[in-house]
Amino acid sequence: MTVDLACGPFRILVEDLDHPEGVAWSPSGVLYAGGEAGQVYEVTLDGDVREVGTTEGSLLGLTLDGAGRVYACDCERCEVVRLDPRDGSTTAYSSAEMILPNASAFDDAGNLYVTDSGDTKEDNGRVLVVRPGGATEVWSTDAPRYPNGICVTAEGDAVLVVESYLPGVTWIPILADGSAGPAETVALLPGTVPDGVALDTSGAMIVACYRPDRVVRIEHGGEPAVLAEDPQGIVLNAPTNVAFAGPDLDMMAVPNVGETHLALGRAAVPGLPLRMPEVP
Repeated sequence: MTVDLACGPFRILVEDLDHPEGVAWSPSGVLYAGGEAGQVYEVTLDGDVREVGTTEGSLLGLTLDGAGRVYACDCERCEVVRLDPRDGSTTAYSSAEMILPNASAFDDAGNLYVTDSGDTKEDNGRVLVVRPGGATEVWSTDAPRYPNGICVTAEGDAVLVVESYLPGVTWIPILADGSAGPAETVALLPGTVPDGVALDTSGAMIVACYRPDRVVRIEHGGEPAVLAEDPQGIVLNAPTNVAFAGPDLDMMAVPNVGETHLALGRAAVPGLPLRMPEVP
């Protein structure tokens, strides 16, 4: 089944995953998705699936480094876990306990920015940074309303953070000394629960909304435009994150935590390549 979109039809790529929430594209030509019992799945664009390891926790966002290792936000273990898909080995990567690690993104220097969503409705979320090697510190408390998805801007000078209870997207600059500058709201999404965010090469934000079942595109300084919406919740069902995929990053993979599948759609504008630095 497909849902007709302005950017082409989404379709179900693969089913029978364990309520996937995080997804990441590897330049090796596969997607990685996480399960709520800690599973890490490797998924081809032909829909072949194999489980490459588990953290034995419960996974939210996933990020990759230059060696192809997966950095999984594990909300049961309250930490970022690094998993090597080549042998399934895992190590705790972050050094400070988090309330609810949700999503992460690397900068060029190998710093991993992690959203810690905090306690539900308590507005005590924060963004932490894990320095290369694992030393972890609070980076910003200026996006406290359930910080969720996160990405680094094309210039590498800021992060964009989805605040699910704002609801909207917050911009936090990365200052020359590596500290966080003052936050600014750059998009509001009333009537939604936004979750994940990615950037296309034009600089537009692609935001997956957990509720309603919707994916939106927001051009710089513009209003949100609906790319896809599934009122029946068949193909898009509590979509959480967006990963541009394919050799030309001209497809979008969306996990659906309300179901057991990944959806795949064609992108009107290719995605911005993610930073995948070499880290110790």
